[in-house]
Order: sequence, then C-alpha cells, then structure tokens
Amino acid sequence: MTFDITDTICALSTPAGTGAIALVRISGPESKRILSKIFFDKNTLQSKTLKPRTATFGILQFRNEIIDEVVVTWFPQPHSYTGQDVIEISCHGSSYIQRKIMQSLIELGCRTALPGEFTMRAFFNGKMDLTQAESVANLISARNATAHRVAISQMKGSFSKRLNMLSEKLVHLLSLVELELDFGDEDVEFADRSQLQQLISEIDSETKSLVNSYGMGQAIKNGIPVVIVGHPNAGKSTLLNKLLQEERAIVSDIPGTTRDAIEDTITFENLEFRFIDTAGLRKSTDQIENLGMERSLEKASTAWIVLFLFDCSENIENIIHALQSIQQKINTTQKIIPIANKIDLLTDPVLTEKLATVANTTGISQESVLKISAKSESGIPNLISTLVKTAAAMLPDEDAVVINNTRQYELLLKIHQALSNTQEAMAQALPSDILAFELRRVQTLMGELTGKVIDPDTILGNIFKNFCIGK
Repeated sequence: MTFDITDTICALSTPAGTGAIALVRISGPESKRILSKIFFDKNTLQSKTLKPRTATFGILQFRNEIIDEVVVTWFPQPHSYTGQDVIEISCHGSSYIQRKIMQSLIELGCRTALPGEFTMRAFFNGKMDLTQAESVANLISARNATAHRVAISQMKGSFSKRLNMLSEKLVHLLSLVELELDFGDEDVEFADRSQLQQLISEIDSETKSLVNSYGMGQAIKNGIPVVIVGHPNAGKSTLLNKLLQEERAIVSDIPGTTRDAIEDTITFENLEFRFIDTAGLRKSTDQIENLGMERSLEKASTAWIVLFLFDCSENIENIIHALQSIQQKINTTQKIIPIANKIDLLTDPVLTEKLATVANTTGISQESVLKISAKSESGIPNLISTLVKTAAAMLPDEDAVVINNTRQYELLLKIHQALSNTQEAMAQALPSDILAFELRRVQTLMGELTGKVIDPDTILGNIFKNFCIGK
C-alpha cells in the first residue's frame, strides 16, 4: 500500500447508513481552500471565515445546489490529529447528503482516504508512534470497560514510555559495546562484563514482563475465559444458558450430549466473560466422547477460571473422580470455583455431609462450594458476583502496561530471543563483535516495534555525552 501524505484526503468517519448525524473529515494542505468553495453563510451566501477549534454554522452548496446545513470545525496544523490542517464537517445523517458532500470534495481536489490513512498521517507527522497508532484500533473495538482503559492508557503513551526507557538503556548498552570495539586495541576499559550483563538483564526482564502480559491482554480484549466442567448431566449446558440468558447449548437428559466445546460471551459489571461449555467428564468407551473429554481438560488448563459443576445428588465417587481429573490438569495459578448444582434434590443435612466428604477427599474448602439450582436460577446471582470478584482480582493494576497486539507480541519475543543470545555469548566469553551483532538486531527490532529507528548518530551522541573521550 502506497501513501502520499502531501495531498488532501477526505473520508466519512461515521459508519455507513442513515443516522441523525454524520461526520466527514478532511486532512491536508488544501483543506481550507477546498472547503471555502462550498461552505457559505446561510443568509448572505458569502464564504464563511473559520476560527481555529471553533464550531461554525453554515450551509454547504455545490454548483448552486444546497446540500445541507452543517457545523464545521477547523483544526490548524500542527495542532490536529494528523498534524496537518484538519476540517470536520458535521452534517445530517442522510446517505444522500453524505454521498453529495464526498462527491463535491473529490471534484474540488480531495482524494478518498485509504483505510487507516488519517492515523498513518498522525504517525508520519510525529503525533504518535506505532504502538499508539495501533491502540486507536483497540479503542474503537473495545467491548468492555477494562479493554477501553487499556486502549486509552496505550494511546496516551504508557506502552511507548516503557519502550522509550528500554531504548535508552539499549543505547547506553550499545555505546559501551561500540566503545569496546573501537578502542579494544588500547588499554582502556569502559565497562566490565558484569556491568554489561546487568544492563542486558534489566532490558530482558522488562521485555519478558511485556511478553507475559500478552495473555492478559487477549483475555481483556476477547473476554475472560471461563470453562464449565463436570460430569455428564451435571447441568453444565443449563448453567451456560442461564448465564448467557439464551438457549445457546442443547439441554438433554441423555449423558454425553455435549461432545465439543461451546463458547459465547457476556458482560457482567463491565467485565466481559467468555464462557465455554465442555463435554462431561466420566469413564467411557466411546472414542468420540473421550476425545471431547480430552478437549475439556485442555480448555480447563488454559482458562482463567474453572467452574467445576457437579450434581449434588450424583454418586459421590463420580463427583470426586471428575474434580480430581481437573485438579491434576490445571496449575496452581488458576482458580477453581466448585459449584453444587440441583441442591433442591437433597435435604440440607444430606447436602452438608456430602460436601464435607468431597472437601476432605479433594482438599477443597467446603465453604468455597457455591450452592445453586441452575434450573430454577437459585444461587445464580451469587455465582455471578463470585465470578466478578475472582476475575477483578486477576486483572492488572490501573498503571500496568498490557499488550494485546500480535505484531507487538511477536517482535517482543524476537527481542527476548536476541537478548538471550547475547547473554549466552557473554557466558561463553565470546568477542564483543558477537555481542554487537545481537544488540544491533535488538536495535532493529525495537525500531520495528515503535517505528523510531535508533540510528548511529544517537549512539554516537550518547558516547560523547556520557564518556567525553578526549573532551
């Protein structure tokens, strides 16, 4: 895709279709001149004078035809989204009006903007780096409060600041290595290997922290994964339908009805959850059912929260077998919420005794077991409240940097690998030129990540600033 940022572009910024209001944007050096050809005072029909960042009312008229009464705002360069002159036209939402405005702008010299071209111009004009530009798309697609908060934080530069700190440390590290290469024949020591090792470890630790945040970012973006597991006919599909408030899964008295995972999302208290109903866990000779159970355990191993649902009237050995299968599969960082379903089928004393046996055998706390009847929805509000509290405790702090972009994740992984290669080279006491090769690779990858290349002049400047060789 080829971009030309010297011409003037226009685009409809609101979704296609009919609405109360639509917004047309123009960006480029000819924005004001082009608008002056069609924007007039309603009463005098004289060209309207625009004031910076001030909404101005008037009419759009092209070839003696009044298109619409509009409100126009002018954002002069460089104090605009793109860094160029930007004009925003708020018009009525008629599809005809939108087409006529775009047609008139194009005939007067505008070009239809390519996808993402306004944000691309903001990047090229230094209004944001690549990570901030990518956060704009995340902000537009945010489906819950947490995803919105993360996108806003990145757009304001939280991720960029972390990367800038890494870049500064990298420049210092490269300076030390380049000095060692340039003055290796002289009896001058600028930094010993332990100092280099410390700097590399600091950069790598920051990098790994960002890499590890990707899973968190994906959960925030796509919904916190919650897997519903248990033995057949425990009521998993009924519970899923109640949580989603629709008949999403087939409910049947026949054991093993669910053979594959069923997924859907819903938001509770500004947190989006991605619920996954799975095949029941039991001993079976059915090959397809066994495959479904393997997938159930695999889903449970990657979920943030595992809802272990059991029919409290079921044989206690079956309940314990299913719970122990889950406990063996997942790691200690994941949260199992045990749920006793169909509590209306047992008296309180019998239920209490049964839960005590399950708790003593499996090591779970009897008090942690939630008691519900999925069919009558008894206990469902308490389950939802527990889900929200559990998920909220797992979410990052307000000031934490979280990534959810695959391109950023892949580049950070490559940076981590290059830093690991550098540490291995140091451990083997390999020459400085090997270290420099890997560090230059980190330099290149960091430039790909932010769109800001760490050029040789930057490294030279750091050398002279910090070392004052020969003054």
